[in-house]
Amino acid sequence: MSGGQSGPPAAGAASSAALASQEKEGLIVLVGNPNVGKSAIFGGLSGTYAEVSNFPGTTVEATRGSWRDRPLIDAPGTYGLGKHSEEERITTELIGRAATVVNVVDAAHLDRDLFLTLQLAESGVPMVVALNLIDEARRAGAEPDAAELERTLGVPVVPTVAVTGEGLERLAEAMGRARPGSWSLDGSDDLARRRAADELYARVVPETRKRRRIADWLGKASVTLHWGIPMLALSLAGIYFLVGVLVAQNLVGFTEARLGQEMWEPFARSIADRIGIGGPLGEIVVGEFGLLTMTVTYIVFLLAPLVAAFYFALALLEDSGFLPRIATLVDRLLGAIGLNGRAVIPIILGFGCVTMGTITTRLLATKREKTIATALLNFAIPCSAQLAVIAALLAGFGGGWVFAYAAIIFAILIAVGTVLDRMLPGKSTPLLIELPPLRWPRPSAVARKTLTKGYWFMREATPWFAAGALIVAVLQVTGGLDVWERALRPLMVGWLQLPAETARAIVMGLVRRDFGAAGLYDMGLSPEQALVALVVITLFVPCVASIMVMAKEHGARTAVRIWVGTWVVAFAVGGVLAHLLSWLGVAS
Repeated sequence: MSGGQSGPPAAGAASSAALASQEKEGLIVLVGNPNVGKSAIFGGLSGTYAEVSNFPGTTVEATRGSWRDRPLIDAPGTYGLGKHSEEERITTELIGRAATVVNVVDAAHLDRDLFLTLQLAESGVPMVVALNLIDEARRAGAEPDAAELERTLGVPVVPTVAVTGEGLERLAEAMGRARPGSWSLDGSDDLARRRAADELYARVVPETRKRRRIADWLGKASVTLHWGIPMLALSLAGIYFLVGVLVAQNLVGFTEARLGQEMWEPFARSIADRIGIGGPLGEIVVGEFGLLTMTVTYIVFLLAPLVAAFYFALALLEDSGFLPRIATLVDRLLGAIGLNGRAVIPIILGFGCVTMGTITTRLLATKREKTIATALLNFAIPCSAQLAVIAALLAGFGGGWVFAYAAIIFAILIAVGTVLDRMLPGKSTPLLIELPPLRWPRPSAVARKTLTKGYWFMREATPWFAAGALIVAVLQVTGGLDVWERALRPLMVGWLQLPAETARAIVMGLVRRDFGAAGLYDMGLSPEQALVALVVITLFVPCVASIMVMAKEHGARTAVRIWVGTWVVAFAVGGVLAHLLSWLGVAS
C-alpha cells in the first residue's frame, strides 16, 4: 500500500509520451494480478526498486526501468484487460505497445490468475509466463505442471521465486524466445473464459496435489466478524505496543531526551556561540524552537524512529496479506462516513504521525474521499507521541476517564465524517479489492520496504516540518505566541473552566501536538479538568507542519477550512463538556 512515493527517481512513473517514444524500442511489459510478486521480478531484472506490496492497488502507475538496454515497464496490477478500471486501461494500453509481455502468476493460487493469462495468450503479443512463488506452491502440495502449462499455452513457462532470485536467469533467457500464445477461445465471453481457465487449472494442478492449508482457513476466517474482529483487535494492539509503547515511550524517550535535548542541542548552541550567531537570529536558529535545535531533535530523534516503526508495522500487515482484510472488515463502518476500507491505511498511519497520514491520503480514489480522510485525521486522530502523554495522564485517574475520553473522540470522528459525507457532493467509491493469500512476510522485503518508505516520507516531510518550525520561531521572537496565549486565557477560564495557564499548552500544541498534551501534565488538574483539556488538545488545530502539508496536498482553501473547523469544534465540544460536568456536579 503506498500512498507516498514508491521508489527512487530511477523508477519514476512512465508517462504516455515516454512510452510512445519507446514503442519501437523492444518494450517489455510485466503484467499480472496484484500480489503475485510482479514488482519483485521487475526489481530483479532491472536492478531498480519497485515497491513490493501485498495490498492491491499500491502501484497505481506504471513504473519503468531497463533490462539489457531494453525499456522495462512494471504495469499496474490488474485482473483482466479492458476498461473496467484505471489499472485495466493502463495495462491494456501498455500491451498494445509491447514487444514482449512477461505474465507473472502466483503458482500457489494459479486458479485466480489464469483468466488474465488466457486473455494475454489470445492477444497475439509475444509472451513468457513467470510461474512465481513456486516455493509456496511446493509447500502447499499444489505445484503446477509447468511443462503441461507451456504445451497448452504455446509460450515459455518458467518457475520462479522472485524474492530470492530463483529462476530469474532462466526467465531472462526465456524472454529472448518469447512468442505469441497458441491458445484461442471462440468469442470474447468472460464466463466462457473463466470456465476455460478453471479447466486448464484442473489439468495442470491435479486434484491429488491440492491440499487445504491452515493459511487458507485463516484467510477466510479473518474476514468474518466472529474471527476477524478478534484478529483485528489483536493486530492493532500489537501495533500500539510496538509503536506506542516500545518506540514512542521507550526508544524515543531515550533518543529525544538523551541524544537530542541533552547532547545535540547544547552542541548546536555552542557552535552558534563560536561563530557569533545571537539575538533574534540566534533565537530562530538555536533557540527554544530553533531550526537547528528543536527541529533537528524532532525530525531526527523523535519522528524518524516513529516513522520507521510505523512503516515496519505496515509492511508486516501488507506482506502478510492481512492489511486488505482489515480494509474489508472496516469497509462498512468507513462507508457510513463517506469512505471505503482503503482509508484505513492513512488512518492507521495517522496514529503514528498525522502529517504522515495526510500525505498517504493520496491513495484514495476521489478528491471527496481525500478531503474527508484529511479532516478526520486533523480533527480526531491523536498522533502516537500525543497519545502516549494522554494515556499516561488519564491512566492515573482510572480506566473510566480513559474510556470517557476515547468515547468522546470516537463520537466526534463519526459526527465529523457524517457531516462531511452529507455536505460534500458525490458518493464514496466501492471497495474493489482482491484478498491475497496469507503468508509469512520475508524479512528482507519488510526491511527494504521500511527503509525505502521511511526515506521517502522523511525526504518529503522534512522541509515542511522545518518551515513550520521557522514560523513558530519567528512568532516566538516577535512576541506572536505570547499575544496568542493572552488572547486565549479568557476563553480557557470562562468557557472551558480551566486554569489560565492551560492557554500556554494550547499554543504549544501549534508547535507540536505532544507539547500541548505534555504541558498539561504538571498542572495538577482534576480528572474533570484533564478530560476537558485533553479533548480540546486532541480536537484542536494540528501542529504547524500538519497544516502546511495539508495545504500542499489539498490546497490552501481546504486547509484553511479544516484549520478553522478544528478551532470551532474543539472549543465548542470542550465548553459543552465542561458545563455538562459542572451541571452534573462532578467538576472541581
